[in-house]
Amino acid sequence: MDVLSSRIILRPGDYAATLAFYRDALGLAIAREYPGGTVLFAGQSLIEVAAHGGSGEPSHFGGAIWLQVRDIAAAAAELARAGVRVDREPKREPWGLLEMWIADPDGVPIVLVEIPAEHPLRRDSR
Repeated sequence: MDVLSSRIILRPGDYAATLAFYRDALGLAIAREYPGGTVLFAGQSLIEVAAHGGSGEPSHFGGAIWLQVRDIAAAAAELARAGVRVDREPKREPWGLLEMWIADPDGVPIVLVEIPAEHPLRRDSR
C-alpha cells in the first residue's frame, strides 16, 4: 500500500467553535475550504474540521493530536494570549521531549512537543 497523504478528520459538536480554535487560537493556516468543512495545515499533515457526517454531539476521539513546535515556551505564551486553557504546563518528559497538553472545544487532547537539539530524534542517522 502506498500512502500518498493523510489527515485527521474531526466531526465536532460545534463546528464554528472548533474551527475558530484551530484556525484562530492555534493559528493553523487554511489549506482549503469546501461546503461544510475546512482543511487546515498542521505541519506535514492536515486537520479537517467537518460540519457534516457527525451527530451534533462532541466527538469521542480516542487518541490525541501530536503537534511539533519549534519553541514550547513561545507556543505557551502565544496560547495564553489567545486564551487557550492549558491542561498541563510544558515539562521535560522522561523520554527527553518537552511536552505541553491542551484540548480543543470537544476535549480532543492535543500535545505540543518541542524536540530538544540533543534528542535522538534530531540526530542525523546517516
